[in-house]
Amino acid sequence: MRRGHMTGHRTQRDDIIRRLRRIEGQVRGLQRMVDEESYCIEILTQVAATNAALQSCAVALLDEHLACCVTEAIVEGGEQARTKVSEASKAIARLVRT
Repeated sequence: MRRGHMTGHRTQRDDIIRRLRRIEGQVRGLQRMVDEESYCIEILTQVAATNAALQSCAVALLDEHLACCVTEAIVEGGEQARTKVSEASKAIARLVRT
């Protein structure tokens, strides 16, 4: 977090940390599956589940960003509002491409 800058994920911090820890465990499980030479399709199924968990976490972060950072910037107006909306649009585009 940049000094003096409030982040949108602050209100959902515990939930997001919990989600990321769960994802971290999924990735460790994937490493173990590969190491143990599990069946490829089972590994791929777990990769898909991990990707879905990451996407869900990203959507939660984006929702917080829109509800907090973007909304506050729009209320303040000016260049800050245009910048925050542009950042959010670019983030959405990156999520859609993945």
